[in-house]
Amino acid sequence: MKATKKIVVIGTGYVGLPAALMWAKAGLSVVGVDINKNLVRAINERTLLLDEKELQALLEDPVVRANLSARQTPCEGDVFVIAVPTPVDPLKKVCDMGPVEAALASVLPHLRRGNLVILESTVPPMTCRRMVKTFIETRTKFKVPRDILVAHCPERILPGDIFQEIVHNDRLIGGMDARSARVAAEVYGCFVKGELHLTDDLSAELAKLMENTYRDVNIALANEFAQICEHLGADVRRVIGFANKHPRVKILSPGIGVGGHCIPVDPWFLKEVAPYNARLISTARMVNDEMPEHIAGKIRRAVSDVREPRIVALGATYKRNCEDMRESPALEIVEILRRDGYEVAHYDPLVAQLRGPSLVKAARGADLIAVLVCHDEIRAELDEKRAAIEKAMRHARIIFFEE
Repeated sequence: MKATKKIVVIGTGYVGLPAALMWAKAGLSVVGVDINKNLVRAINERTLLLDEKELQALLEDPVVRANLSARQTPCEGDVFVIAVPTPVDPLKKVCDMGPVEAALASVLPHLRRGNLVILESTVPPMTCRRMVKTFIETRTKFKVPRDILVAHCPERILPGDIFQEIVHNDRLIGGMDARSARVAAEVYGCFVKGELHLTDDLSAELAKLMENTYRDVNIALANEFAQICEHLGADVRRVIGFANKHPRVKILSPGIGVGGHCIPVDPWFLKEVAPYNARLISTARMVNDEMPEHIAGKIRRAVSDVREPRIVALGATYKRNCEDMRESPALEIVEILRRDGYEVAHYDPLVAQLRGPSLVKAARGADLIAVLVCHDEIRAELDEKRAAIEKAMRHARIIFFEE
């Protein structure tokens, strides 16, 4: 890493900013690039309030303050890290490569022979070989990887525990050649304490997608078990508990669907490149995508005997004990019910705009409390004030859709 003088990180969101902070802490000169001028200003002024205490402390660390700056456009550097979103087209179910293409286009004027381009964004297989390589070679005089090194190093972080994850998780270093992988490994070796697994770009692309597809398929299986048990009148959590007594069985808990920036998106990228070989993957995606409508139906039935029912929904994030609402099935459930004409009050103690009153006050006159995301804070208040909450309700009905 002695030859690396400056790292330019394109995209300073959930993925890019933590990495930029860690490199700056390691003593490297880091420039964070983002099209959001407010975010750029907040980073430069150190006024960006992060939910992660460790990352907030890093932002205020004197070493980081000396090494990290932000701007709206790229500049020259030794390593260019692309960490922009790669959303899925909601209709076509294919990857929107627009953000990656825009990031690459912004970097091209600043490329010099010997630079390394790292793609952290999650992408369909063959992106580095078919898109990144072609994009650089058709718009510059450089050849990949002879002149410009390219590697795919997918992120492995979890909202709510970013510092632990980004430092201690193993990382895949997928180079387009051995030199690209070796240099990229040196870049991440500055702060990653987990093992660095050097491989080729295609293997890294595939492995990242397989990780989240594996989780999606297993969640779908649990959700199908829940619907089967519901149809037969059995307690799915009790039955799964019995099944998991088998030493080689570990069925997940069913839920309200799948959210976040990875699991509901990444499986589609595999289907995109091999549609006839992704039948199980496609089915799992459909099962999980249909869960919000299924849960909304259960809520409708729970208040079917009440005229003009008032519903209180608790939890708005995509998973418990975090503030991330990206692709949240809880939000979709509430939207479905409101679209159907139901009065739904939606609260989440971890989301500033949805914090609301105490649960006792929120429950006044309610006919149903639907616990969609059971944060520890919600569980504690329900346990502590259950009697008062039920007394405040018009009909004392509390249903947990996530345990």
